[in-house]
Amino acid sequence: MPVIVVANPKGGAGKSTATLVLGTVLAEQGASVTILDCDPNRPISSWKKGGTANAVEVLDSVTESNVVSILDEHRTKRQFVLVDLEGTASRLTSRALSRAHLVIVPLQASAVDTEQAARAVQLIREEEQSFERSIPFRVLFTRTSPQIPTRLEKAISSELAGAGIPSFSTHLHERMPYRAMFYYRQDLTELDPAEVNGLVQARENAARLAGELVEILTEGRAAA
Repeated sequence: MPVIVVANPKGGAGKSTATLVLGTVLAEQGASVTILDCDPNRPISSWKKGGTANAVEVLDSVTESNVVSILDEHRTKRQFVLVDLEGTASRLTSRALSRAHLVIVPLQASAVDTEQAARAVQLIREEEQSFERSIPFRVLFTRTSPQIPTRLEKAISSELAGAGIPSFSTHLHERMPYRAMFYYRQDLTELDPAEVNGLVQARENAARLAGELVEILTEGRAAA
């Protein structure tokens, strides 16, 4: 089943948040999900140790030596495998990309994030040459306003489209519940609306994003 790698060399781009939101939503919908936490800070592993009832499996003992064998094992028995990857050029990154059915590149609407996302895309294209196969990818805008897009967002979206870089149509909006997931170590269904504002909107946003992810993967399998 599909391996989804989430990668960006810049910290704070929303990489771990996107991975956790997608993984927990898919698991809550009944899918079997494994997350490989390859971020040096292990934020998702820390989240899992908080006692959440979410069924997502989180592995953090992942190295450049065992990442391929772990991916091969879990993609045969799980419906989704997500990899939270630092996104810098390394043997671990290269080996994870070798198994990717889709790479998600999180991006905030800023010049710095755009430059770092471009680095991630360039790395993907270099690995495509090495593996002699296409590696599908999508840019995911994160921490955007759920209201009207800013001029900068529109400009960056236009620039990406002009460069032939595909993006998710759904953004992962700036919502307090996404931060609260890490603080309370719970998924979106477990968070207390008395403690966290905007849960309904965050759940709807997360469900739309997960739905679009499934559509992209389904289209990719049909085209293969």
